[in-house]
Amino acid sequence: MTEQPEITEPELCGRPGEFMDAVRAGQPFAVARDGHGTGGPVPLRRRRRFVTRAEFAAMSRTAPDVSLKAFRADQDRTAEQDGRLRGRARESAAPHHRHE
Repeated sequence: MTEQPEITEPELCGRPGEFMDAVRAGQPFAVARDGHGTGGPVPLRRRRRFVTRAEFAAMSRTAPDVSLKAFRADQDRTAEQDGRLRGRARESAAPHHRHE
């Protein structure tokens, strides 16, 4: 394992931007307090938003087959149920007026 450069709390507080830029670039640091290493800043992993066509194709090869007929039937059942639930919600939210 590669030795990490050690910085003190006052160094980190005195030049935070410089160290954070280095961390963003991938440089690890160990922060020392009272002469003892206590931890260090860790760069966050950024999630990719897009995948290449080649990656998508590779992932799709191992995906299970999907029956279009079963998928559409499932969507229809969900839409029907949602419509019934929305109708009930409207009925219960409607004000009840009695005409006498």
